[in-house]
Amino acid sequence: MEEKTVHVPGISCGHCVMTIEREVGEIPGVESVKGSPHLKNVTVRWSEPATWEAIQEMLAELGFPPAG
Repeated sequence: MEEKTVHVPGISCGHCVMTIEREVGEIPGVESVKGSPHLKNVTVRWSEPATWEAIQEMLAELGFPPAG
């Protein structure tokens, strides 16, 4: 299992977090997604078949690309 926390400057409210948690959480292999509108970050825990690339793509599609 892998885990990564990334800064997502586009998060501005709880609705943003709910959208991210719901959509990224539907990727097969994603174990958990936790976002914070105050810290503007997202922590994702996943295992196969999910990949970090697929998670990044989903965040970008949602309009919340990670910084850096």
